[in-house]
Amino acid sequence: MDLPECYLEKMRSLLGEDKYHAYRKSLEEEPCRGLRLNPLKVPEAGKEQVLAAAGAGGEVPWSMGLGYYCPEGSSPSRHPYYAAGLYYLQEPSAMAPGALLPVRPGDKVLDLCAAPGGKSTQLGAALMGEGLLLSNDVSASRAKGLLKNLELFGIGNSLVTSEEPERLLRFFPGYFDKILVDAPCSGEGMFRREPSMAAEWQKRGPEAYKPIQRRILAAAAAMLKPGGLLLYSTCTFDRGEDEEAAAWLLEEAEDLEQIPLTPRWGMSQGADGVSLRLFPWKLRGEGHFVSLFRKRCGEAPAVDREADLDRRVSHNRAFLKKQKDFAQFRGQILAPLEERGFYWEKGGQLYLLPVPPQELPPVRYLRTGLFLGTGKRERFEPSQALAMYLKKEEFAGIEELSPSDLRVVKYLKGETIQSDLAEGSGWRLLCAGGWPLGFVKKNGISLKNKYYPGWRWQ
Repeated sequence: MDLPECYLEKMRSLLGEDKYHAYRKSLEEEPCRGLRLNPLKVPEAGKEQVLAAAGAGGEVPWSMGLGYYCPEGSSPSRHPYYAAGLYYLQEPSAMAPGALLPVRPGDKVLDLCAAPGGKSTQLGAALMGEGLLLSNDVSASRAKGLLKNLELFGIGNSLVTSEEPERLLRFFPGYFDKILVDAPCSGEGMFRREPSMAAEWQKRGPEAYKPIQRRILAAAAAMLKPGGLLLYSTCTFDRGEDEEAAAWLLEEAEDLEQIPLTPRWGMSQGADGVSLRLFPWKLRGEGHFVSLFRKRCGEAPAVDREADLDRRVSHNRAFLKKQKDFAQFRGQILAPLEERGFYWEKGGQLYLLPVPPQELPPVRYLRTGLFLGTGKRERFEPSQALAMYLKKEEFAGIEELSPSDLRVVKYLKGETIQSDLAEGSGWRLLCAGGWPLGFVKKNGISLKNKYYPGWRWQ
């Protein structure tokens, strides 16, 4: 691999002669590929079936039992299970930050630099439908891909925004229990996987990213509540972007303390003795850096879950009494969801919010909660996001196909397909192997395709 000479000299100085030669040798090896299972959809008993279908095997040791390696030649993205949101394709080392930030159900979590969504789907799945995930990316175009991945995973308790960190801070000071800052960086740890990043490094190296990282970290620290945890990660080797950025944050935010991370699974201690580094010659993955912080000043207040549940139910029952457009799905879908969030209607579109509507601050949203569907003259048209959120047993009308049935691929390409049964009409949830793919409108044996056009297979 052809790398800038000044970069190689820097790495030689950073690593020392022996480790430097190990690094150079690792650059000639094939990069690892991986996938991470979705625990919201795949039970423990279903893991083997999904992994066999995807062609994956061999656990990523730091993934908390969810990550697996994909051998060269496998095509997990072309299996219907990928379209069902059963797994996310992710570089193995990139699974470490989300695994090392201990998210618990009920937490309020911020992923500040979230696109394309690998770590957000990981954090959202760890919430298990409780609490709040705010996924933000300053780039609106990149945030669209983030939104798709969250919807594919069936994560309903999320807000997707596209804002500068400082603007979010105006509305969320001291608000979050857990924050992940997977910061923009020079990408040195990804040169083997994406050689084009080496050319970009020559144009825009570490010095360009250091002020950006510090600005983001300062805003993130101010949005963390007392007792909360902040995890900072990069995919670069540069000490100025890694250990020095962590040291800067400790000086800038005096109420933060750094939590020592123990090297395991082939990881290495950072130069500061408390952070972690992932080196590609010591484990099966690319280069990463991880550092964890806690805000002092006591523990975060406990959530009164019973009071929160009562507030949701009373809000939703009052909402449904006033609504006519959603009558068709009131008993079938809306009533069972009343304990999971707050109903909110805007412009004929219905959402399930993780927070009350009056608590939504005026920031730029790409999605507010789970988009349930659209009311049209007392008819309700369910959304693709709702199909990905539901489990098979949560919808009365099911069209079940084998994952190997050619009609599944036709459906994912947007074609009308035929049912095995002539009886019945109306909305049906199309499933492959028991996992929902999307909705169809049944009329006799004809199943009109309602798969979201922007997601269709080419």
